[in-house]
Amino acid sequence: MTYVVKPKFHHPELPKNKLGYTHRDYEGKISTLCAGCGHDSITAAIIEACFELSIEPHRVAKISGIGCSSKTPDYFLGNSHGFNSVHGRMPSVLTGANLANRDLIYLGVSGDGDSASIGFGQFAHAMRRGVNMVYIVENNGVYGLTKGQFSATADRGSKSKRGVVNADNAIDMVGIALQLGASFVARSFSGDKKQLVPLIEAAIEHNGAAFIDVISPCVAFNNHAGSTKSFDYVREHNEAVNFLDFITGRPPIHVDYAPGTVEMVEQHDGTVLALRKLDAEYDVHDRLAAMSFLHQHADKGQIVTGLLYVERDAEDLHGHLNTVAAPLNALSEKELCPGAAVLDKINASLR
Repeated sequence: MTYVVKPKFHHPELPKNKLGYTHRDYEGKISTLCAGCGHDSITAAIIEACFELSIEPHRVAKISGIGCSSKTPDYFLGNSHGFNSVHGRMPSVLTGANLANRDLIYLGVSGDGDSASIGFGQFAHAMRRGVNMVYIVENNGVYGLTKGQFSATADRGSKSKRGVVNADNAIDMVGIALQLGASFVARSFSGDKKQLVPLIEAAIEHNGAAFIDVISPCVAFNNHAGSTKSFDYVREHNEAVNFLDFITGRPPIHVDYAPGTVEMVEQHDGTVLALRKLDAEYDVHDRLAAMSFLHQHADKGQIVTGLLYVERDAEDLHGHLNTVAAPLNALSEKELCPGAAVLDKINASLR
């Protein structure tokens, strides 16, 4: 067996972010996935997002379960914290880590088999509790490691590589996330880096449960005619609800102009945007409208991508539980063990 080792040297003129890091500082090991796998494109988008946000790699905790998707954290942010849990249990491990140390950025990577089947209950509780995390599902509609059986997200009527037709109804992860109360919900396509990168950036900056369902074709078992999660099908049926960009850490730019008029607005980098004000056709703050919009377009065979819902002033699990601000490992023995009198007072309040 041959192992390919990524060279440590790089060109001295590689672009650097505000911290002086290059893209190489956000990379991991060389991928062992199939050539052309959509998951590798998601890895590239995560690397790009962290580079653009100038995130220190050691501030990120990446947690996964089992499956092709759960192998991908090994391919990005090699200098970050990581934990590979058992099948479907990533959300519980991440929740515990988040409660112990809120200072880290939590990135949960899962797959449709990992989250929509054995881990479905885990996924549901992480969303409804509002755990401050970025939950990415790399969704290809099949079990790639066990030779391409339909997963729970495979659309009814879609065909397997061997021609078998799926007779089961699909679980729509986006619809479930909306219903459970996730405060940031989006869907994207692994082949659309221009859309996916700003979505990941916005999810990282969001305070609360941020969920992104990324359709990521399996080139070995689900990229053929008849599949509704192939590259060709998604490109032909993609219905983007918005065009996205993400800017952080800059003073706000304010403009005030009438509908139907054009306003020239100078940006922080010196470029100028010509803005034409139109009536908004899609409201990302309306949860019920988002759910209805998804169903309407699903009936037409269209795959809705983009930022589908974001909650104003979202609160995370720490806010719900009123937890201490400091990480548990930073607390002293006196703070962790305040004594019998304090414990008696707590017990009395629960009677």
